[in-house]
Amino acid sequence: MSVNHGANLYDLSKKYGFSKDEFLDFSSNINPFGASKLAKEYVINNIDQVSIYPDPNYINLKKSISDYCNCLEKNIILGSGATELISSFVKTINPSNALLLSPAYSEYEKELSKIECNIDKYYSRKENDFKIDIIDINELINNVNKNNYQLIIICNPSNPTGFTFTCSEIEMLLKNTSAFVMVDETYIEFTDSNKFSSTKLVDTYDNLFVIRGTSKFFSTPGIRLGYGLISNKKVQESINSNLDLWNINILASLMGEIMFKDNDFINNTVNVMTEQRTLLINELRKLDDLKVFDSQGNFILCEITSKSLTAKEVREKLIPHKIIIRDCASFDGLDEYFFRVCILKPEENQLLLDSLRNILK
Repeated sequence: MSVNHGANLYDLSKKYGFSKDEFLDFSSNINPFGASKLAKEYVINNIDQVSIYPDPNYINLKKSISDYCNCLEKNIILGSGATELISSFVKTINPSNALLLSPAYSEYEKELSKIECNIDKYYSRKENDFKIDIIDINELINNVNKNNYQLIIICNPSNPTGFTFTCSEIEMLLKNTSAFVMVDETYIEFTDSNKFSSTKLVDTYDNLFVIRGTSKFFSTPGIRLGYGLISNKKVQESINSNLDLWNINILASLMGEIMFKDNDFINNTVNVMTEQRTLLINELRKLDDLKVFDSQGNFILCEITSKSLTAKEVREKLIPHKIIIRDCASFDGLDEYFFRVCILKPEENQLLLDSLRNILK
């Protein structure tokens, strides 16, 4: 794991002499309540299926995703994690000119650089609390049309700022530009998907590609299951032609068939995480040294406004207490005073708050 993608628990365990299971990892953004119990039980009860090949068409898995995302099964592409789909889509579109909404996940820029694409960045501004309003959206549309961008890349909710476009705002971009719009919805399920998700637009707009993974919300980074949604047949066929047969292993397929239908797990996760996000934001805002930004993700961006410590120094002070936060200095558009924390279990969130109070007092 690159250091730009958060903490490497294996390295930290070796350095500090802790078991990796002892760390409270506030840098990873993974659902702290673990995977769907129903899905895990289904895998256990069907473990003998490891001795057969998966269905090459993944009919049951795609049906489960289709119902979950409210889109047609024929518009689903399966990948070994979201990152594989980002790479495949960028190579397929092969844009010469792309616009990246920033600050953003580093993999977008890396993939665009591999094809020698010209990359421009549209920055959400700290002065506006990293929010993009309707005036900014119209400015963005004019910018796209003026510069003939072939691709717009949006992380929604934005990692690391937490700002989120509504579905209707994404539709404005689709209606008023000819560019492909790639929307990474890795964190969308932690918020109100009915309001913010673009999956229901896929069947209507063939210039939209929505990417999702299961690592974060469904707490299954180990199974490497991601999926993309697009109705553009030419793009679909091109991506699928470059993916390996049986690229989703049988355990990932079995889990996916069940976890997307586990409504108790889904609803409970959204309710608890929403409650804890509100609590954590409110409590962090009581610390005089911090500016805390609104978020629709399962993470919160903070800035050390007193500049008494850098984010790296705060991170280093927390590690001996077995707490890890994300220093955001590596995000383009942020500096050494920004850090990000994700939402864990209530008692763990309280430990983070207590520790930050002691460090920043």
